[in-house]
Amino acid sequence: MGKMGRPKSDVIKDKIVSIRMSDKEYIKLRDYSERHQQTITETIKKGVELLYKTKE
Repeated sequence: MGKMGRPKSDVIKDKIVSIRMSDKEYIKLRDYSERHQQTITETIKKGVELLYKTKE
């Protein structure tokens, strides 16, 4: 029998970014993510994409 587990992705995501937040900031982020039925990671990634799209 072959190996079990998650299939390999074409895009390797091996970079980790960490930030520190206050309780108030974290709760606000968590609540937003829950309301929009997405993970905190998805919420942050979408926020970063919005920053890229804005004019400098």
